[in-house]
Amino acid sequence: MHTLNPSKIRAAAHRAMALAALHANSSLATRLSRYNSHMAKARALETAGGAQ
Repeated sequence: MHTLNPSKIRAAAHRAMALAALHANSSLATRLSRYNSHMAKARALETAGGAQ
């Protein structure tokens, strides 16, 4: 059985929030800003935490 890496879980959560940001009822600039912010956090967690 595989153990879950907390940084991998958080990275997945940020990816989900990034996709949700694209579908939000906000202006395009706001949606893109939120998407980019969450994806940057997800990428940072993946590289720092060693998530695959």
